[in-house]
Amino acid sequence: MNILKTPEARFKNIKDYPFKPNYCEVASGLQMHYVDEGTGPIVLLLHGEPSWSYLYRKMIPILVDGGYRVIAPDLIGFGKSAKPDEQEDYSFSNHFKWLSSFIEKTELTNIHLFCQDWGGLLGLRVAAAQASLFSTIIVSNTFLPRTGVYANDAFRKWRDFSQKTPNFSAGGILQMATVSQLDDEVIAAYEAPFPDDTYKAGARVFPMLVPFDGEDPHKEIPACDAAWKIWEAWEKPFLTLFADSDPIMKGGDLFFQAKVPGARGQAHQIIKEAGHFIQEDKGEELAPLIIEFIQHNS
Repeated sequence: MNILKTPEARFKNIKDYPFKPNYCEVASGLQMHYVDEGTGPIVLLLHGEPSWSYLYRKMIPILVDGGYRVIAPDLIGFGKSAKPDEQEDYSFSNHFKWLSSFIEKTELTNIHLFCQDWGGLLGLRVAAAQASLFSTIIVSNTFLPRTGVYANDAFRKWRDFSQKTPNFSAGGILQMATVSQLDDEVIAAYEAPFPDDTYKAGARVFPMLVPFDGEDPHKEIPACDAAWKIWEAWEKPFLTLFADSDPIMKGGDLFFQAKVPGARGQAHQIIKEAGHFIQEDKGEELAPLIIEFIQHNS
């Protein structure tokens, strides 16, 4: 496995990202970068494709001021984390192992999880496998595959685009999936982890790793079904905060609410004027809702 590391100079003067870097070796030679700010109960923020912890820059200070220790890792292949340069190095199972290793090595416990996009696919698998480490769950614009769930047209279009476009621009993708207009500095920040296409193997392949019934070449659906057995018996507090303008994940909140016992009676919300990258559009609105949910259920 050949591992690339984005030069630190690429992150110099990143807008609104003053957080000091931290690193954890999650496998031999694989360093996972993470933000670790504040003190108090742990809020774990998991990003998806093709973003990084920069996506949470608006939320981290609010959560810290609210009395929480905020942990926001960059998944392997993203942000400041290590980037294997072959698509074959990436799989759902490998990401699951790397994230599980991160939680174990950083000794996180009593975790309040907020997860979006692939952060949800991975976070919900990990939380189901290590249920005793998690106290509350907040899901946003994400899902967990299972038998009987098929790709919708919006996801198929995104997956096709991700494989065929000659210019896989992380900043451009963020702009396509947000309601707000991103300025040049923000777009540059999302582009920063990827100096050229050799750094994009993980980002390029991620859409192809999402398993669906009938489209599961890596045989991940059984593991997801096993996780769903945990979620269908989950009594701990579970909240959905989905966007009103995300065609790929539309209706996913109702599925979670119907299936997860801990979701009953919670203050679920649809966030208005927000796209798939809800943290970018409405981060300042999300963070207080997370604090309110945790405090209400403590």
